Amino acid sequence: MIRQYIISPETLGKVKALAEEDTKAITSTLQILSYPVRLQILRALGVEDLCVCVLVEITGHQHSALSYHLKQLKEADLVDSNRDGNFLIYHLTDRGKKVLKSIDNMI
Repeated sequence: MIRQYIISPETLGKVKALAEEDTKAITSTLQILSYPVRLQILRALGVEDLCVCVLVEITGHQHSALSYHLKQLKEADLVDSNRDGNFLIYHLTDRGKKVLKSIDNMI
């Protein structure tokens, strides 16, 4: 006798809806976070808003390379910055805080 897998129409509808959702935003965020330095930046900003000079020190990356990664994080709406005199201070956006919380829950 062959058994048939049975799923309710409601559950099938939910699964189909999720499968048809646009996953570009999720995929894009995961690609952004695939660079370890970007995760370091997010985790550091989870502790405190920081200037680029501190991020350079803790990541060991040159300012120019770090600027590229920060730009990627800004475009993904994970971080933003404010000017404080001569300093550019970076902080997590609300979306960045949610993503960081999700990352912290994974480990």
